Amino acid sequence: MRPTIASAPLRQRVMPLALTAILLCMAGLISLTVGARAIPIAEITQSLTAYDPTNDLHVIIHALRLPRTVLALLAGTALGLAGALMQAVTRNPLAEPGLLGINAGAAVAVLLGVSLFGLTRIDQYLWFGMFGAGLAGVAVFLLGRGHDAGVDPVRLVLAGAGLSVMLGALSGIIIINAPAEVYEDFRQWGAGSVEGRGGPVLIALSATLLFGGALTMAIAPGLNALALGRDVGRALGARPVLIWSLACFAILTLAGGATAAVGPIGFVGLVAPHIARLFSGPDYRWILPYSALIAALLLLLADILGRVLVSPAEVAAGIVATILGGPFFVFSVRRFKMVRL
Repeated sequence: MRPTIASAPLRQRVMPLALTAILLCMAGLISLTVGARAIPIAEITQSLTAYDPTNDLHVIIHALRLPRTVLALLAGTALGLAGALMQAVTRNPLAEPGLLGINAGAAVAVLLGVSLFGLTRIDQYLWFGMFGAGLAGVAVFLLGRGHDAGVDPVRLVLAGAGLSVMLGALSGIIIINAPAEVYEDFRQWGAGSVEGRGGPVLIALSATLLFGGALTMAIAPGLNALALGRDVGRALGARPVLIWSLACFAILTLAGGATAAVGPIGFVGLVAPHIARLFSGPDYRWILPYSALIAALLLLLADILGRVLVSPAEVAAGIVATILGGPFFVFSVRRFKMVRL
């Protein structure tokens, strides 16, 4: 039976998505094998099917590498969704939580919560991260407004870059003047690391991702309508203020939760939506799941690469993502010339 015209685009979108999911599973398997001590795939399979607590390789997998892999997948998914939403809301191809100061705001709030109030659990300082992300987002939006012309893409990026630098300096001041144990606890966190996180971090990030992801997919049809313009979107039945408000709340939940869990990681939320549009087209019902899977894959690959670059030492995934994402940012600036989506 020959495919119909309607089924061909669906197949063209589903197949790359399925291939991305397969690549993600393969990267997850590689993540379990790579590290200071290489573990054979057969040993990994046995540890997952017949766990032996007396086998040190099984302990390494369950206590270290499996939580690390899952955390990279969860954090990458959250950042990918947040980046795609930010680009949709601001209509700016260069928008993402790291560049616009959202991650930096969350980081400062988390550091304040830990150093001033002695918070030690993620379920405590997770709310600080979301609150800091919200304040930073509001500040960038206000600074990026071009008077009565709405949000200006150039002003938005410049405001986000300036705010990120300022908040980064503030984070450094807080860490330097904090007790030694705070500095040690957040030395790797500040670089954006998925290493050494426990079960509470996974549970908290899973909850925020479940809520933020469901909210994101729920407003995807409205984002498609508003992409045609405010007036056209309203004529199609969309409610711009409600959709933008829900989108901003989802961004704060996703970016704030991911930053609280793994630290500030940039460029993942910028790169993933652009790659996603190569396969999904302009439909946000497809851009969002593509961005989620691609960002998860990018962050996991950054973590794997960080383990092998200077083995047996490691480079934090956030540093690797920044090194690889910087050239893409320069390319994006030249390619899009700071115009709206």
